[in-house]
Amino acid sequence: MSLEFLQQYWWFLLSVLGAFLVFLMFVQGGQSMLIHKMNDNYRERIISTIAHRWELTFTTLVTFGGAFFASFPLFYSTSFGGAYWVWMLILFGFILQAVSYKYRLSDGNIFGRRVYDSFLVINGIMAPTLIGGAVGTFFFGSEFTIDMDRLTADPLTMGNVISNWGEWHGLEVLTDWRVVAFGLTVFVLTRLQAQMWFINQTDDDRIASWSRKHLIIETPIFIILLAVTLTALFTTTGYESISQHEFCTVEYKYLKNLIEMPAAAASFLIGALLLVGGILLTIIRERYRRGIWLTGTGTILVVLALFWIAGYNNTPYYPSTLDAASSLTIYNSSSTQYTLRTMSYVSLAIPFVLAYIVWVWRKLVK
Repeated sequence: MSLEFLQQYWWFLLSVLGAFLVFLMFVQGGQSMLIHKMNDNYRERIISTIAHRWELTFTTLVTFGGAFFASFPLFYSTSFGGAYWVWMLILFGFILQAVSYKYRLSDGNIFGRRVYDSFLVINGIMAPTLIGGAVGTFFFGSEFTIDMDRLTADPLTMGNVISNWGEWHGLEVLTDWRVVAFGLTVFVLTRLQAQMWFINQTDDDRIASWSRKHLIIETPIFIILLAVTLTALFTTTGYESISQHEFCTVEYKYLKNLIEMPAAAASFLIGALLLVGGILLTIIRERYRRGIWLTGTGTILVVLALFWIAGYNNTPYYPSTLDAASSLTIYNSSSTQYTLRTMSYVSLAIPFVLAYIVWVWRKLVK
């Protein structure tokens, strides 16, 4: 296996993990619904449908981060080492989530359920918005530069952090409306997925009616946000690599990537049709309860396509808005051929892991 093949292979695996992560964040979307006024019975029934799925979302997130660290360590050291406020906030939100599910109904709960439910709401809003915004930086870039000489410098004089960031350490991306729109689009999508999940999982017509009402209200918001985000994405000027650390600018780079990569175009179009179709079927047909599987599949396919156009076709998946030469590609930020090849053997166990997840899922449904 050549190094180039291994680099592309591992970006494909990361794309799959990222796509499933976005789908599984319907758990966070469901938690954000707790901000609405409802009686305790409704609240507990809604929470019961997602309470044992949060582990799958968190496990997928950890696996995604671990795979990124092992396969493309330069991204990990650049983003996680410099834009640490974003990642710390995401981690903090998931800690709140884990604590809340552990103690909200325990006998020793001295704060009351509502306090822990508030923590679930915080995670439900913060996690998908920040993770969506982080993915948005794959296209719109971040303000960083890389100094590889720091790896061999004296840490007492220069330090050994290879990336240089501004004072906000990654939070400056919140001033980029395109990144914010990306994050909000993911957030609203998780809420739509959650509403269809509730419709699918409960046999209570009142909960189904309540979920469908919110679905009708929030679908136009999602369509507007999606249109704005895709317009920004497909009209932006991106980088194309000439050599390892040399890039040229290309107008409509990501639209061109989509056109030049038939697999990405097919995945995006089919996924978009399934996503919109699942939402509309659930709204139009009152007794239709399987929309989550259409929209879930559509979400996975769309996110796969977005990852592909972000990293393939000589495109830096982590562009620097300050110094184009510092931009990261799957070729200049990867591990060695030996490391990638060794990990590829381990990745053969992924089908068994997926089979285990499916088995656990079916057990939870029953």
